[in-house]
Amino acid sequence: MARHRIVIVGGGSAGISVAARLRRSGEGDVAVIDPAATHYYQPLWTLVGGGCAPVEESAKPQSAVMPKGVNWIRRAAVSVDPDARTVELDDGSSVGYEYLVMCPGIQLDWGKITGLGQTLGRDGVSSNYQYELAPAMWKFIRETRSGTAVFTMPAGPIKCAGAPQKIAYLAADYWRQEGVLDKIDIHLVLPTPGMFGVKEFAQILDGVARRYGINVHLQSEATSVNADKREVTIVDHANGDTTQTLNYDVMHVVPPQSAPDWVKKTSLADPASPAGYVEIDKHTMQHARYPEVFALGDAGSSPNSKTGAAIRKQAPVVATNLTDVMAGREPSARYEGYASCPLTTSRRTLLLAEFDYSMTPKPSIPKINTIKERRDMWYLKRHGLPALYWNLMLRGLA
Repeated sequence: MARHRIVIVGGGSAGISVAARLRRSGEGDVAVIDPAATHYYQPLWTLVGGGCAPVEESAKPQSAVMPKGVNWIRRAAVSVDPDARTVELDDGSSVGYEYLVMCPGIQLDWGKITGLGQTLGRDGVSSNYQYELAPAMWKFIRETRSGTAVFTMPAGPIKCAGAPQKIAYLAADYWRQEGVLDKIDIHLVLPTPGMFGVKEFAQILDGVARRYGINVHLQSEATSVNADKREVTIVDHANGDTTQTLNYDVMHVVPPQSAPDWVKKTSLADPASPAGYVEIDKHTMQHARYPEVFALGDAGSSPNSKTGAAIRKQAPVVATNLTDVMAGREPSARYEGYASCPLTTSRRTLLLAEFDYSMTPKPSIPKINTIKERRDMWYLKRHGLPALYWNLMLRGLA
């Protein structure tokens, strides 16, 4: 059995960022377990589905972003035994570790919406949560000239909780430009009691929805799709779980999400959470019961919004605290829950929602009022953030 001083499960933005930081700090024995041949910048998929970016721009070979000197194990992890300090791989082999960083990402539970699988990617139904589906979303939006459009968001934590709204506004603004907005009945289905968890941003988004004439269904979620009739069933949790049926001509669906099934089965999972996220201290990112284990990104139990911006702040905390633990010290770095949600409110403006565990605005750009829709923030989303991601974040420099 191969053994490594540090094993990182997952080669997404979290795993690559931490690996790069550890290598820069001089760690010589770092292994990353990930079978993917392609690395994706997923935040771009919203713009792909809205017709504002090519999907090919979101992908690069995994080999191009893997830090030099890292042992890349091109298999999938299927289990972890934290008592034996081993990770089991999909070929039946195991990898031993002294220290473990868990960042396997999040699981898209498409099957939890009955009937969705029969129509996803065709007949007007798609999602920006998958590389292959985002271009289809733009095709369906472009082809819609009248009728009913439905945009849904599931209950529970999901990656980029603003994405279900972003595509609705991009579509609505496109239809406005085309002169057909008044012919389309738009419905936005949200499981939350308001448009956003931070009141300052929620007030702005209330106005955006009114501007486009969007019917907002709060504390509601889609539970089933009838592809033959082009109908979606919506459950209203605020009114005794009553149901209603909406017809659709075009629909963007965001699936329920959870930790990968294999993670849920390990003793690393939070026993109090059915979603099965890795149980960690929300400030140090250290496991609650196994001090040699850390987790970050979408699979961690920290109650922050699951965004790439959150990972950018978590990665240096994990790298620092892991170094502390390896040296016999207490973790010294703290993550305060920072997340950023760049909300596209039109095809030329963006609301940069930055906040932390306090659920109050935490703007990071000096002398710029980001608590409003801005054109310059649109360019940040379209060009600045992808450049930051590929050139700095994945290299452990930001």
